[in-house]
Amino acid sequence: MKSDAVKKGMQQAPHRSLFNALGFTEEEMERPLVGIVSSYNEIVPGHMNLDKITQAVKQGVAMAGGVPVVFPAIAVCDGIAMGHVGMKYSLVTRDLIADSTEAMAIAHQFDALVMIPNCDKNVPGLLMAAARVNVPTIFVSGGPMMAGHVGGCKRSLSSMFEAVGSYTAGTMSEDEVREYEQKVCPTCGSCSGMYTANSMNCLTEVLGMGLRGNGTIPAVYSDRIRLAKHAGMQVMELLKKNIRPRDIMTKDAILNALTVDMALGCSTNSMLHLPAIAHEVGFDFDISFANPISERTPNLCHLAPAGPTYMEDLNEAGGVYAVMKELADVGLLNTDCMTVTGKTVGENIANAENKNPEVIRPIDRPYSKTGGLAVLKGNLAPDGSVVKRSAVAEEMLVHEGPARVFDCEEDAIAAIKGGKIVAGDVVVIRYEGPKGGPGMREMLNPTSAIAGMGLGSTVALITDGRFSGASRGASIGHVSPEAAVCGPIALVEEGDIIEIDIPNLSLNVRVSDEELAARRAKWQPREPKVTTGYLKRYAAMVTSGNRGAILEVPKA
Repeated sequence: MKSDAVKKGMQQAPHRSLFNALGFTEEEMERPLVGIVSSYNEIVPGHMNLDKITQAVKQGVAMAGGVPVVFPAIAVCDGIAMGHVGMKYSLVTRDLIADSTEAMAIAHQFDALVMIPNCDKNVPGLLMAAARVNVPTIFVSGGPMMAGHVGGCKRSLSSMFEAVGSYTAGTMSEDEVREYEQKVCPTCGSCSGMYTANSMNCLTEVLGMGLRGNGTIPAVYSDRIRLAKHAGMQVMELLKKNIRPRDIMTKDAILNALTVDMALGCSTNSMLHLPAIAHEVGFDFDISFANPISERTPNLCHLAPAGPTYMEDLNEAGGVYAVMKELADVGLLNTDCMTVTGKTVGENIANAENKNPEVIRPIDRPYSKTGGLAVLKGNLAPDGSVVKRSAVAEEMLVHEGPARVFDCEEDAIAAIKGGKIVAGDVVVIRYEGPKGGPGMREMLNPTSAIAGMGLGSTVALITDGRFSGASRGASIGHVSPEAAVCGPIALVEEGDIIEIDIPNLSLNVRVSDEELAARRAKWQPREPKVTTGYLKRYAAMVTSGNRGAILEVPKA
């Protein structure tokens, strides 16, 4: 056992004395040590129930003959961090989580790991750590929140942000906003639409790192506790068979995840996290892979914010496995990939059933013949940009209009709420990328303000930052190269005509190459927005959005 390095032999007598201090018995010292990485805290609604999940996992591990040992991982609530300096600290935690989990797992020589994440950066951060450490590992999340109910309709966090925009536009009263405030987030769990947290938890099932239902069983269901116990038991089977994360998270598994992403209509943030996970397993993931996969993969689900269904509905309809079965039946998935069940993808989904064809459209009756995401390129984004095509109004798939240019999110929000943005405009928010932000803030406030003010079908937004999974509309993010490194988005001027053509995968500014070159010659780097602490180090090491904002040591 790997843990023998800290338990066996005379040289390890000092180590054993410390285990004695922890209350370990001799019997426990003979069993495998299983690290339980718990993201529990009391500030994130998606994590407030993870103490119960952790206890259930511990029971499962112990029942199967292992010794569970809990250690923590941090988590930021993106909703609470939204719209202020706190959002600069959201994406950057992904790498803190991966680094700290790697450090704890290797320093203490755990034989196996159970990862218990739930929200946006914990899931990919722990998947990255799993690939690095590469001991038998299984994931079990805290589960999604139930949808709220307002006026007889299901609602979620994106409804709340849009309600604020409606109030600003004078179409909703303060009392109506207050009712939303009280009702849209009714339970613990990751917010109830197909936002980033739920996207990544669903893709963990597809990658093969979580058991069936990990992405969709609601946080408040007792099924979630049973799932956690089974995950604890199953990690011991993985240990016996020596099935490790890099045996599971192969290139084919990652491409499966991208395919199911297209069918589910996942968050654009998956186009940051899948490249980062791929990097950890040695697969050079180009975001342009998305387009040929999207071209052949139909969009089968319109979960909030793209449509009126929620995670609880997807769960009742058969969950992620039912979506995978629809795709596999027409040859769109590699069904030979190994998973944490000890079986292949094909064996896992063999008996999956689509129980609600209105929640999961059959493969011959999709919402669209192409997938939920698209990568756009052109003279405004030579290295690519990402849009959630399934959440764009039909009339905005092709659009051109004058650029309204802002060098930070706050200025754009002030203009939107001040009535200075009108139908036809293209809002450009720059210097919010991985380096320029730093931290690549999510732009849920401006997109929600645009939607709430009734401009969602007439105004586009382009940024080198990113979008929450709760954003909808013609919201194009991850524009690369970013403004901070003199990407073309830094050269756009007020009134330039921006041309968006999502069906033809293009994003251009109607300015000649010669004029762009002249502007580039005059461009001056901006003073860093942050000059101390972790964000300073992050800005120095982070790569562009098209590479997943991974960290690399700068070349001399």
